[in-house]
Amino acid sequence: MSPTSLPPHRRVIAVIVLIPAVVALALWAFAWPASRTAPHDLPLGLAGPAAATAPVERQLEHRKGAFDLHHYADEAAAREAIEDREVYGAIVATEQGPKLLTASAASPVVAQLLQQAVAGRASAPDTRATTVDVVPTADKDPRGAVLSTSVLPLAMAGIGAGVAVTLLGLRGARAVAALAGSAALVGVVATALAHSWLEAVPGNWWLVAGTFALAALAMSAGVAGLAALVGRAGIALGSVVIMLLGNPFSGASSAPEMLPAPAGAIGQWLPPGAGATLLRSVSFFDGAAAVGPALTLAWWAALGLGAVVAGGALKERGTDPRPAPQREPAFLA
Repeated sequence: MSPTSLPPHRRVIAVIVLIPAVVALALWAFAWPASRTAPHDLPLGLAGPAAATAPVERQLEHRKGAFDLHHYADEAAAREAIEDREVYGAIVATEQGPKLLTASAASPVVAQLLQQAVAGRASAPDTRATTVDVVPTADKDPRGAVLSTSVLPLAMAGIGAGVAVTLLGLRGARAVAALAGSAALVGVVATALAHSWLEAVPGNWWLVAGTFALAALAMSAGVAGLAALVGRAGIALGSVVIMLLGNPFSGASSAPEMLPAPAGAIGQWLPPGAGATLLRSVSFFDGAAAVGPALTLAWWAALGLGAVVAGGALKERGTDPRPAPQREPAFLA
């Protein structure tokens, strides 16, 4: 039954109920994580002898559940852990006082939070902690705004491509070619802007372009695949998952561990969050910790394209124009 076949009074009721429901969902999805932004088991390193780091650890443990502390023998080990994306920063116990290692490229918000935490809790009142940015953001984008704001345009591009393929009636290999070609072009355009022009997303040009393209393909294939399996309702479902859940739950503007549970974990299983995390790894950390988000995007793309092909095959079988073969009467056999 199409929406226009409903009686007029039911259509009026549908509009009255549906629009506020969508607004409520959007407000919940965007406002809830934003209003509850705080560290939740945020990986943080402590480097130095146990006796030297114990006072700092006691101070940090006052904020229960805020930090997931990792211990390292010395500053070199802590730096390596930061570069491998095992922790967002580390506090090194030195004779001159605590030394804070951060990685603003992983999250400028977290780097600032760690500076405040160390200044307010981990150091003596008359001691100012030294801060070293081990993996800084790009010089042209010190706040990391370009990377964090790239999530929304990518989501829009992915949803748009999936909707276009569905509404244009493309199926099978044609649909796959359209989705892949669109994603590849999105990757080139996004990298030309963010990498070459704005100089905000460094790293290997082609790896950055491949990351943008894979993220766009994961989202467009997801929308088109759902539409191929369940009809145009799949467009709405895919758009809700990607735009109203994937975007605010991505943690791109802060970090997944800064979102309330389970929003941060859910976001990393959706293309926007996985794409943002992979882009950080490829751009600033030489691919460290890139396997997980890359596999997430690859699965979304593979399953989505598989659904597009399968859905197209089922529709073609259901609308096969060839006449059924005529069976000879039994007495002529």
